[in-house]
Amino acid sequence: MKRYSMVALGASAVALIAAGTLGAAPVLAQGQKTADKSVTLRATLSQLNGSGASGTATAIVKNQKIEHIEVHAHGLTPNAPHAQHIHYGEQALNECPTLALDSNMDGRLSTVEGIPAYGPVVVSLNTTGDTTPASFLDVARFPVSSAGSYDYSRNNIEFTDVAGTGYPGNGGTGTAKQIADAIRDGEGVVVIHGLDYDGNGTYNFSDPEGASELTPNLPAEATDPAACGVLELH
Repeated sequence: MKRYSMVALGASAVALIAAGTLGAAPVLAQGQKTADKSVTLRATLSQLNGSGASGTATAIVKNQKIEHIEVHAHGLTPNAPHAQHIHYGEQALNECPTLALDSNMDGRLSTVEGIPAYGPVVVSLNTTGDTTPASFLDVARFPVSSAGSYDYSRNNIEFTDVAGTGYPGNGGTGTAKQIADAIRDGEGVVVIHGLDYDGNGTYNFSDPEGASELTPNLPAEATDPAACGVLELH
């Protein structure tokens, strides 16, 4: 039986997939975005897949940058790495998924099954290093829960152009500005991944869920969504 300890999993996983001017100010047209204004967004994180997880996320966004973000999560698999991201898609519902999206009727939501609701990854909320979608599976750089909880914070995360976000033209690529505008408008979704379905203390391939649909190198338990919340304007 192939089993992955929490420490071994975090150490072996790697990034795998990228899926004002001088003078008088101009009069703004009604509804025009003021991108230079900082906005504060907050999300209440609720469990997915019966994980029992919950928490909050707060982000301060200005221009094309997240000036500061915090995630406080509880009820997660203890002593385990938990990938976490901001998801967004131009053609997604930009909300948390329900079991109505369980396409194979196995009673759980995989990450891919949730994409029509929350969209693809646009920011990887890593503890260090790269925060683009290219790092979305670099488990070694995501928070590790201590007794099922963690408190995460990071400053100055730049939005980037992201392919596959559903914008017309240019192969569906959304620009950093388009994505930042959408997040400021309350369309970003924070998703925390990773849950030990059978409570045996490991993410492992031998459980009925098997390998992740994102990569055969990780168990589904390491990548399935465990908690979700929409970043809304406050």
